Amino acid sequence: MSVKGSNTTSDYIDYEKLMFQAEKLIQCKKTRTIGTYIIIAINTGLRCSDILKLTIEDLKNDTLTIQEQKTKKYKTIAINDRIKEVIRKIGIISGSPFITQKGTIISIQHLNQELKKCIKVKGLKISSHSLRKSFGRRVFQQNNESELSLVYLSEMF
Repeated sequence: MSVKGSNTTSDYIDYEKLMFQAEKLIQCKKTRTIGTYIIIAINTGLRCSDILKLTIEDLKNDTLTIQEQKTKKYKTIAINDRIKEVIRKIGIISGSPFITQKGTIISIQHLNQELKKCIKVKGLKISSHSLRKSFGRRVFQQNNESELSLVYLSEMF
């Protein structure tokens, strides 16, 4: 675990590998929260602090408008079918999908610990930020690594 305020790095992970692992995690009640987080993170590119505030009601719509915690900017994001599908699978009707057994929202530190346990890729440093990087890498590659995709990602991030 890093010291607050220190510089750390994280690596990106292949989107399809992440989706496969997340699907497996969702099937087990004990790891369902982490699987849900992974799918939302790699399909939206949002920061961890913004994802943990989301509710099931937010994710059932076609778009989501939030005020980012870090920048205080408003952002509208499309909710794709993969996110909607995971919401149906986990079976939570309302509230947050990131509630612990104690009834509180999972902490970022605990989330990062669980991600490191669940995503084991040799030689990579995994954190919640890895999923944001994975989203950016996928957008870049799907748009033929064009300058336009870099402009889009620059505006988004």
